[in-house]
Amino acid sequence: MNDNVAEAVREKVRAGYTATAQGQGTLAVEDPHDQAVAFGYSGDTLTAAPEGANLGLGCGNPTGAAGLRPGETVVDLGCGAGLDAFIASRAVGPAGKVIGIDMTAALLELGRRNAREGGYDNVEFRLGTMEALPLEDDVADVIVSNCAINLSPEKQRVFAEAARVLRPGGRLEVSDLVVQAELPPEIRSSVEAYVGCVGGATTRDEYVRLVNDAGFEAVAVVESFSLGEIISPDDERVRQVL
Repeated sequence: MNDNVAEAVREKVRAGYTATAQGQGTLAVEDPHDQAVAFGYSGDTLTAAPEGANLGLGCGNPTGAAGLRPGETVVDLGCGAGLDAFIASRAVGPAGKVIGIDMTAALLELGRRNAREGGYDNVEFRLGTMEALPLEDDVADVIVSNCAINLSPEKQRVFAEAARVLRPGGRLEVSDLVVQAELPPEIRSSVEAYVGCVGGATTRDEYVRLVNDAGFEAVAVVESFSLGEIISPDDERVRQVL
């Protein structure tokens, strides 16, 4: 995918998530709390997060598997309104730090407002893309991401950037959407399908290969389940590959 096409995809994705931040568009979820519980969050964890941080945009619970420890620095790729960043902030404590990265300014404003109002002094949000992180080398102990890397048209760059900003011995914990079979060409080439977290999804084997190629070691799929019935895509061809 050339640079112009990749940027066109990012612009379309940004527009879709801007609309979501404003309570509009097709990505809005009727009951974000119940959906998050279905993806592995506890009700108590969700209740403790700031109101409006959970927009129902995830597909798992990466912070729950990350084994976060007090004092660690955590980077959240595609942080949205900050749900996982706020959860991580409690785990790392005042001696730790959480940096949320997102390319959608409207989502970051929601996160920053919640951080100010909730007194989350160890959380900050930065505008940027996952393919070119606004971070120095070797700054993170842990990187988490929740259903965001599938949105990138240049996933190999995302994982290379993750490897760059992680300290030696750092950890990458990702919840993401993959497909069981290759998508039809018309779906894979559809920018609208990218926005809906489908068009950019790869197979699990390809996803693991990209992580390995970036230099990560001990790569493992911890848990997997079918999303077909949860997200209920309209296109039956898509349903069959989720």
